[in-house]
Amino acid sequence: MSAELETRTLRKVSMRIVPFVMLLYFVAFIDRVNIGFAALTMNKDLGFSPSVFGFGAGIFFFGYFLFEVPSNLVLNKVGARIWIARVMITWGLISGAMAFVQGSTSFYVLRFLLGAAEAGFFPGIILYLSFWFPARQRAAMTAVFMAAAPLSTVLGSPVSGALLEMHGLMGLSGWQWMFIVEAIPALILGVVVLFYMTDRPEQAKWLKPDERNWLVGTMDAETAQKAGTASHSIWRGLADLRVIALALVYFGTSAGLYTLGIWAPQIIKEFGLSALQIGFLNAIPGVVAVVAMVLWARHSDRSGERTWHVVSACILAAVGLVLAGFAGSVIAVLLALSLVNIGISSAKPPLWSMPTMFLSGSAAAAGIATINSIGNLGGFAGPAMIGWIKDLTGSFKGGLFFVAALLVLSALLTLILARSQRNTAKAEAAAAAASR
Repeated sequence: MSAELETRTLRKVSMRIVPFVMLLYFVAFIDRVNIGFAALTMNKDLGFSPSVFGFGAGIFFFGYFLFEVPSNLVLNKVGARIWIARVMITWGLISGAMAFVQGSTSFYVLRFLLGAAEAGFFPGIILYLSFWFPARQRAAMTAVFMAAAPLSTVLGSPVSGALLEMHGLMGLSGWQWMFIVEAIPALILGVVVLFYMTDRPEQAKWLKPDERNWLVGTMDAETAQKAGTASHSIWRGLADLRVIALALVYFGTSAGLYTLGIWAPQIIKEFGLSALQIGFLNAIPGVVAVVAMVLWARHSDRSGERTWHVVSACILAAVGLVLAGFAGSVIAVLLALSLVNIGISSAKPPLWSMPTMFLSGSAAAAGIATINSIGNLGGFAGPAMIGWIKDLTGSFKGGLFFVAALLVLSALLTLILARSQRNTAKAEAAAAAASR
C-alpha cells in the first residue's frame, strides 16, 4: 500500500507542478536570450559593435547577481505563489520595453533591470521543487524542469526568426516586434501563477488526505534526517565553502549556456543564412540536448552518483566549443554546438542536486541563490569576452576557447570538491569511532 501511495502521490504532484514550472522557465529563458536573435538586425540599426552588444547582453547577470539572494529569501518567507507572480509580471514589462531601446545606454539599463526583475526565479523554482520532491527524485524532476531551456531554443528560435521578418509593420523593426510579442506570455502567466501555484504540500487541496499526509510526512522526515548535519542558518548557507565551490563550478556552465543562447545565432549567421533559416537551424542542437539531459539525470538518480555526471558533461561541452571554433561549414558548427548543448544541459541537474544534500531551510534558500547568483556571472563573462575578442581578432574562435577553458576549470573544481567531501566524511567517521 505504501509503494502504491508513493507512486500515486508523486505522479499527481509531478503532473500538477512540473509542466507548469517548465512553461514558466520556457518563457523566462526566451525573454532572457532572445537578445541573440534581435542582434541579427538590431546591432546594425543601432550601430552596436560586438563589444557593446556582448557587454549589454551580459550585464543582465549583474542585476541578477545583486538581487538574487534577497529575492530567494523573500520567496522562502512569503511563498512561491506571490513572489513568482511578481517576478514574471515585472520581467514581462521590462522585456517588452526592450523594443524601445535607442542606444547603448538605454540598452545597458534595460538589460540590467531585466536581470534584477528576474532575480530569484530560477533558484526559487529549484528551492520550490525541494519542498515537493524527495531527494531521490530531485535530479530527475530538476532535469525535466530545466529541459525548458533547450526546448525554448527548439521552439523559440524559429518563432524569433519569423518575428524578425515582420520588419516595417506599423513602422516598427522586426526586432522590436519580437521583444513586444515575446513579452506577452510572461505577463499573462504572472497572473495565472496567483491562482494556480500552491506554496507547500500542507496546502495542497488537490491531493487526497492520505496523499497529502504521506508527502508531508516524507518531506518532514527528510528535513529531520538532515537536522544533525545540514546547515540551516542564512549565514551558513552564504559562507559554506561547498556553496562557493559549487558557485564557481556553475560559473563555467553558465558561461557555456549563455554563449550558446546569445552568440549562437550570430555564429551560424557567418555562413550567410537568413534570419528564418538561422531560427530553424539553431533549434537543432536543443532537440538533442533535451533527450540527453533527461536520460543523464535519470542515470545519475539511479546510480546515486553526481560528481562524474557533472565532470564528464563539462568536458564534453568544452570539446564542443573547441570544435565550434574550428568548424568550417554549417553542418560542422551545428554538430559542435550540439555537443555543447548536450554537455551544458546534462551537467546542470546533477549539479543542482548537490546543495540540498547539505543545506536545509533558510540556508538552502540562501545557498541555492548564492550558487546561482555568483555562477550566473559566467553569463556575463562568456558573452562579454566573446564580443571583446571578436572586436580584437574578427573571429569567434578565441572567445569560444576561453569559455571552453572555464568549463574545464568547472570539471576540475567538481573533482576537488568531491575529494574534499570524501576526506571530511572519513574524518567524521574516524572521530565518531574513536568516541565510542
